[in-house]
Amino acid sequence: MFSASWGLLTRLPWCVQYIYQMTLNGCRLGFYEPIRKTLTTAIFKDPSVQSFGVNIFSGATSGILGAAAGSPFFLVKTRLQSYSPFLPVGTQHHYKNAWDGLRTIYTQEGIKGLYRGVGPAMVRTGFGSSVQLPTYFFAKRRLVKHLGMEEGAPLHLASSTASGFVVCVVMHPPDTVMSRMYNQTGNLYNSAFDCLYRTVKTEGILAVYKGFFAHLARILPHTVRDVDNSPLELARADM
Repeated sequence: MFSASWGLLTRLPWCVQYIYQMTLNGCRLGFYEPIRKTLTTAIFKDPSVQSFGVNIFSGATSGILGAAAGSPFFLVKTRLQSYSPFLPVGTQHHYKNAWDGLRTIYTQEGIKGLYRGVGPAMVRTGFGSSVQLPTYFFAKRRLVKHLGMEEGAPLHLASSTASGFVVCVVMHPPDTVMSRMYNQTGNLYNSAFDCLYRTVKTEGILAVYKGFFAHLARILPHTVRDVDNSPLELARADM
């Protein structure tokens, strides 16, 4: 029993998860400022101008680029985490490790297979990146104005919590669709919209929010960290 459990643990995608996070967040944070400056210069002729609309668009675009770049790694991570030799649920993909998964998918399905589900992944991350900071600063202004909170850790924590909740609400439906498309075998779903339609039709509208509280528990500390360390915080005065 111990050896079987240890074998299962060694198949969890520790390495590929790190690569996915570095790729995703590297693009999100790395592309944001160049995109923002380019658009601001083109529209306002001054790269130092802070525009709410430009900031949202830049956040969404950098998030979409990160999701596209990291999609193959998230695909393998999802399949490895979904595999269970003891209590199999849904489609099962048995890979020796993350690299074996990437090689197997590429051999059997080609590049297209590695980017299965990239559409909802881009929508998911684009939505999350576009609303994260605007909702953070909106909540921050309201807390200062109506509750008299001052700059500091409590204000940051409360604002980040509000932002994380909104991000989770917006991201979770495409996240559910993305996970189902990543984990399918063959072409069960024709597209992301087909997956969404079938899910709602057969399981009801609340099916797209399955696992919401587990996702929320993950996204809240993630939002606290991201907002606190992000260079996007430079835009807070004008948001």
